[in-house]
Amino acid sequence: MSLCSSTLGEKVPQTTPVVEMQALTMQWGTIPVLDEVNLVMKPGERLAIVGPSGCGKSTILRLLAGLLLPTSGQLNLFGQCQNYLRLDQSEPPDVRLVFQNPALLGSLTVEENVGFLLIRGGRLNEKEIHSHVMSCLKEVGLYDVADKFPGELSGGMQKRVSFARALINDPYRDKGAMPLLLYDEPTAGLDPVACTRIEDLIVKTTKMACGCSMVVSHVRSTIERSANRVLMLYGGKFQWDGSIEEFRQSDNPYVEQFRKGSLHGPMQPADH
Repeated sequence: MSLCSSTLGEKVPQTTPVVEMQALTMQWGTIPVLDEVNLVMKPGERLAIVGPSGCGKSTILRLLAGLLLPTSGQLNLFGQCQNYLRLDQSEPPDVRLVFQNPALLGSLTVEENVGFLLIRGGRLNEKEIHSHVMSCLKEVGLYDVADKFPGELSGGMQKRVSFARALINDPYRDKGAMPLLLYDEPTAGLDPVACTRIEDLIVKTTKMACGCSMVVSHVRSTIERSANRVLMLYGGKFQWDGSIEEFRQSDNPYVEQFRKGSLHGPMQPADH
C-alpha cells in the first residue's frame, strides 16, 4: 500500500473528497474481488453501488468501515490515508454502517442502543443523551419505544431504530465534520410500503447528518429513490458511472442487463 499523503488531525476542507480510492485491489487468494479500482466521492453525494451477487459490493462497504484492509492501492477517507483497521485507530473517521440486519444489542433498550456512542463517550449527562436520542427517534417516526427492547419490536421498527442510531451526533464533534453513512441492502426482504419508508429515511438521514451516503442494493426503487449517482460493479471493475437519470436511460450493456434482470448480457454466473 502506498504511503499516506496527509497527517492525522489535520482539518479537512469541505472540498476534499470524502472517499478516494487509487488503484485499490482486494484479493482473496488468487482472485481479485476489486481489481485496481479508482473512485472519488464528493461531500453531499448519495451513491448507489449495484451489480450481481458476489461481485464485491459489500466488500467495498467493509473496506470503508475499516473492517478490512485492501491488498494494495490506497484508500483515503476525508483526506486521510486508511492503512489501519478501525479497531486499531485511536480516532477513526466518522463512518456509520447500517446493516441489512439492524444489528441491535438485544440486552440494551432502544434508548441505550441509539445513544450507545454518546454513553460510551462520557461527555454528556443522562438528560442530554436522552434528549438527543428522543430527537433521533422522532425523526424516524418512533415516539414511544425508547424503553422497549429490540425483541419487542417488529423487524421494520428495528430497522428504523438502526437509522436513528446512524443519526445520532456528538455535539462536541468538529462543526465542519461530516459522517459517511453506509447502507448494506437496507430494504432487502421488505414489502413495497416499508421499502418506501426506508428509502425516504436514507435521504432524510443523510441530509439530517449533513453527510454523504453509499447504498448497496439490488432493489431498483431503493437505487432510484435514495441515490443521485450510480456505480455498476462487475468483474472487479467499475463498468459504468453516472447519474440516476442516466442510469434509467443508459444503453450500457451492463446497466441494461441489470435494469431488465435479463439472463443475456455481459454479466454471467461465476460458473459459466
